[in-house]
Amino acid sequence: MRATVMHSAGDVRIEDVPDARIEESTDAVIRITRACICGSDLWPYKSLDPSEGARIMGHEAIGVVEDIGSEVRAVKEGDLVVMPFASSDGTCVFCHEGLQTACVQRGFFGNGGDLGGAQAEALRIPQADGTLYPLPADPDEALMPSLLTLADVLGTGHHAAVVAGVGAGKSVAVVGDGAVGLCGVIAAKRLGAEQIVILGRHTERTDLARELGATEVVAERGEEAVERVRELTDGFGAHSVLECVGNDQPTQTAIEITRAGGAVGRVGVPQSEEMPGAQTSFFGNITIGGGPAPVRAYIDELLPDILDGTIEPGRVFDRTVGLEEVPDGYRAMNDRESLKVMVEP
Repeated sequence: MRATVMHSAGDVRIEDVPDARIEESTDAVIRITRACICGSDLWPYKSLDPSEGARIMGHEAIGVVEDIGSEVRAVKEGDLVVMPFASSDGTCVFCHEGLQTACVQRGFFGNGGDLGGAQAEALRIPQADGTLYPLPADPDEALMPSLLTLADVLGTGHHAAVVAGVGAGKSVAVVGDGAVGLCGVIAAKRLGAEQIVILGRHTERTDLARELGATEVVAERGEEAVERVRELTDGFGAHSVLECVGNDQPTQTAIEITRAGGAVGRVGVPQSEEMPGAQTSFFGNITIGGGPAPVRAYIDELLPDILDGTIEPGRVFDRTVGLEEVPDGYRAMNDRESLKVMVEP
């Protein structure tokens, strides 16, 4: 079968790899019908050293179940399913607590994780019963981009909002105008935020953010951004801040624009071991939480709003490519020509 293989920074190829097949009785194999390129895929695209080894990429997908192991009960051949970016057994203590990304049998798809990648024709899914989420039969084709966001970016934006305590009447600031940040805007509006400020410098993205629910845009960076957000929030900062980038400067900014007693939801993958803003967060009694979003836990809540058109997270996709064109999709996202690229193998 064909799959996307990253060999080193900037070197993405579509190659023949061994066919996906059942290896354990709890496995399923899905034929990928939709996948996408994630902003986190760009980190190795910028920095992967050849010595780290080639990796099959992709951790977000919708697919059709082609085969199942003898112990699989929750899905059957022919089901259309969402594949969250992490596998989970659905039975351990953490899965029961709704934290599937801490499952005792957790695995991460793509990007150097311990499982295969979804930017491919097919993929083996371990722990299929706890990982895959069956979708309603024959959903409207126009909904497919939005349904695909359930695999990662919508649930991740929602996780940031939940961790940051977004609620009715609160002020929210979203740091980052990528797909996760935009989904954070959707989540904040959905949870009843009164004010939603997005920090971003790309006009086409912040314009979309306004359409999705943002009330103000802050294009400044660093101290200027902090001052501007405070001006917009009566001098105090936002109750809830969603950090959707992962670099040190955005993290520092996120903490500094949080009002005393507020909270930061971190979902940008950290790019350094130490977290900035320790003094500010300590003396401001600021709660900081977050991590890999348990998107599997959020699908029950978010799916109905997609199906009835209440939210349209699929608007974050602005380009669609076939599998053979995925390398150019990486280039386009890296060069800021595209916000998020969908793949139709």
